[in-house]
Amino acid sequence: MIPVEEARARILDVLVPTGAETVPLAEAWGRILAAPVSARLTQPPADLSAMDGYALRAVDGVLGAVLTVIGSAPAGHPFTGSIGPGQAVRIFTGGLLPDGADAILLQEDATAEGDRVTVNETVQAGRWIRRRGLDFTAGDPLLEPGRTLTARDIGLAAAGNHPWLSVHRRPRIAILATGDEIVLPGEPLPPGGIVSSNAHALSALVRAAGADPMVLPIAGDSEDAIAQAAAAARGADLLVTTGGASVGEHDLVQQALGPQGFSLDFWKIAMRPGKPLIWGRLGQTPLLGLPGNPVSALVCGVLFLCPAIARLAGRPPAPPPFQPAVLGADLPANDRREDYLRATIGRDAGGRLLVTPAPRQDSSMLRILAGSDALLRRAPLAPALAAGEMVEVLLLRDFGV
Repeated sequence: MIPVEEARARILDVLVPTGAETVPLAEAWGRILAAPVSARLTQPPADLSAMDGYALRAVDGVLGAVLTVIGSAPAGHPFTGSIGPGQAVRIFTGGLLPDGADAILLQEDATAEGDRVTVNETVQAGRWIRRRGLDFTAGDPLLEPGRTLTARDIGLAAAGNHPWLSVHRRPRIAILATGDEIVLPGEPLPPGGIVSSNAHALSALVRAAGADPMVLPIAGDSEDAIAQAAAAARGADLLVTTGGASVGEHDLVQQALGPQGFSLDFWKIAMRPGKPLIWGRLGQTPLLGLPGNPVSALVCGVLFLCPAIARLAGRPPAPPPFQPAVLGADLPANDRREDYLRATIGRDAGGRLLVTPAPRQDSSMLRILAGSDALLRRAPLAPALAAGEMVEVLLLRDFGV
């Protein structure tokens, strides 16, 4: 068995980001930027008024001065003349500063009567003016590759005059559930059968991680069935199987795919839940074999599949986002496997994150996982802990679980 961190590193080491594609701004939210974005213009393109009021020369804007209004400058309709001594131009937010003006008299600091305006508050040169290039100038770098594009980023790219962006193609993740005992939700259950939940849960996890799932038909417990189903994953960026990852007589994934060109890297991890986990390649397609127990499959999905998707999608490497929390119940000493306990989250009297593990941690109990907020990580051979001690947790909402 290998440690969790080593397993994750070996998975990420062989994955490469998907290629780039060009998409319109309207479709770029949440995508991973594949090429740098630089400003294609200067913003603002000229000196503009930041407020409604009057554009004038600062030397004329003294308390009590009466100026002649010679025109107006709404946004998008510049005043084409020049301001001279004793003159002002009515201006509005975003309006182009007229030639000769170097100050703005706020409308609330002025009294207008016909074509005359009285200064009720002395102005300051440069005040309430947005200078040309205040935000950025042409050629300035705006966004760097590897960034997950937010609404703010889309707005910045648009302001920089980019109608299209180069982003990484969404990874295509094929999902193959195996086992004679599983059937789709809503189908009749045969004797000894169970409803397949893994493919649906993993499909949702894949979408939450920013990839496109491709759910393959369930493959029964035969080498031919598994091989034929896996063949449908050609063209996927990653094939994920569930079930058949252990060493039992009916755990056939490795032996079924061996003749199809499967090469194994590792298949056992020192963790709970999820010890039997396969990593290798089926021809040119990376293959991640998750356990069949539904909780094990989802926990391993969080720990290994989500980072793999992030790597494929072009995100920069980042450690799992563990957070410190106060333990809400006593815990016994741990054994040699790294343990991930399903737990709920609250706040203690001091406002700190408080984590309480579920009393039962069976890897088949999805209801407990669905009612949990976090995974509490315990290191191998960790000593017993009393309530109130500090631990570290992964918040499940960060992964869409």
